[in-house]
Amino acid sequence: MYTIISKVSPTYKKPLLMLLIFLIFTLATYLRLDFLASVNHHISHDTLNYDVMVRQLLEKGIYAYKDTEPNAQVTPGYPLFMAAVYQLVDYQHHDPYPYIRYIQVGLSLVTLWLMYTIARKLAGTKVAMIVLLISSVYPPFIWSNGAVLTETLACFFLILYIRLQLAAFENKTRTLALLSGSVMGLLVLTRPEFLILIVPVYVFHFLWKKELRLTLKLLLFTCIGTGIVLSPWVIRNIVSLNEVVIASTQINPFKAGTYPDKNYEDGLVDQHGKTQMEVAKERLKIGFTQHTWVFMKWYTVGKLKYIYTHMYFGSGHNPLYRVLPSPLGSLLHVALVWFCPIALIASFRRWKQPLTLLMLIVAVMTVTRLAFVPEYRYNYTAMPLIITMDAVTGVAILRWIWSKFTKPSSRSQKGDVSHAEPNGNP
Repeated sequence: MYTIISKVSPTYKKPLLMLLIFLIFTLATYLRLDFLASVNHHISHDTLNYDVMVRQLLEKGIYAYKDTEPNAQVTPGYPLFMAAVYQLVDYQHHDPYPYIRYIQVGLSLVTLWLMYTIARKLAGTKVAMIVLLISSVYPPFIWSNGAVLTETLACFFLILYIRLQLAAFENKTRTLALLSGSVMGLLVLTRPEFLILIVPVYVFHFLWKKELRLTLKLLLFTCIGTGIVLSPWVIRNIVSLNEVVIASTQINPFKAGTYPDKNYEDGLVDQHGKTQMEVAKERLKIGFTQHTWVFMKWYTVGKLKYIYTHMYFGSGHNPLYRVLPSPLGSLLHVALVWFCPIALIASFRRWKQPLTLLMLIVAVMTVTRLAFVPEYRYNYTAMPLIITMDAVTGVAILRWIWSKFTKPSSRSQKGDVSHAEPNGNP
């Protein structure tokens, strides 16, 4: 496809490129809409809890997850998104879930476009087209639209944040830094674990640009943007809960992560009369001192295996919607994950480039998630970055191989020219 583009004259190259982009987006749209319309979607336990929570918020004005008293167990990003849709469609007379799913299809398509623009900025149009094509048919990016869960919305905010953050680094403007920070705030309200990204991203910027004053200026405005978006949530928690809660108070994912191989009946500690945090800390202390190898393995390769070896299937559906012929979907996921370490090494070798920012985000989020219970849904937001890094690195390797094969012929041509007469005749 790209060979054809390269041989077309510049006059026709842009229309052909636009046609190819249109065809890929048409395919992506068809797959997502056909998926929503042709299967029965399962409703997860978390979705049911969200539904109860949203209805309670709309009918009684109480924001509480799994409770009737106000709490901050979950951040309000996705519940408020659901509440807005519930109100718009008159949820007491219409099922809001189909509307949420179709809105998520729109967000998914916008995310594809943002991925394309990021890849084009990092490595050019050809690589961006590869990223766009892979992402349009990568099964989890389609299945996730059927799940009334945070993944699709969080992925949209994450990719938008990266796009704006790269633009802020390039243009060095306070406005773009403020916007990127605002989107980071929306991302944190949807999935709070991403808040940790701000510091390493700006450490990378300083090491990349070696301009401390510029780094501090952009960091300040990014933090201001994040703070503005988070402030209503923080103020609500101070007023309603009498405590400062920036993200959420949920401890269960951290506690559940202390059970090697998810064996929740191992009886390592007595849990009677203890809080979840107390149980978690005691388990970690006993685990790493008395069962060191088991816990070391679990908190490294064990959790990595749980997170990355399988695709995210959303909430589940019936019958299985095969985006690609079996077993191509699973093979695509495995190939992307196993090629990622090569891409990470390649980006680290040329660390003073924007591509390294993607590597840093994947690495930081992976390490962060090792602290919690591992689920393969956690690889979902990393896959857009992994696909981009894999495509950039893969094309670079192919170009290097191609140059190695074509270099001898180039030298022979230079040799022929060097033996020409001064007037240019052989």
